[in-house]
Amino acid sequence: MNAVFAPVVTFVLSNTPPPEFNPDTVTPGPWGFFAIFFVAAVTLLLGMDLARRIRRTNYRADMQERLQAEVAERDAAAAAAAAPAADAEKKPTENL
Repeated sequence: MNAVFAPVVTFVLSNTPPPEFNPDTVTPGPWGFFAIFFVAAVTLLLGMDLARRIRRTNYRADMQERLQAEVAERDAAAAAAAAPAADAEKKPTENL
């Protein structure tokens, strides 16, 4: 496969014109700095927003679990309180 691409690469590299500028003196300038600063700032803000949303989701899941546990505890206490009352109603009929 390299034998096929070697002549093509050699041709492209040999016909590439030399650069018309000094590559050592080219800098992005102030616009390049502002562009990179903008991208960094947006990335930081998106990361902070992501962390806030994940934290909120975790809090909601914790609160949902707590509410379910409280409802289960309340239902168990109501069932335990209703059971002796039901037994008290049945005992007089059993004694007859």
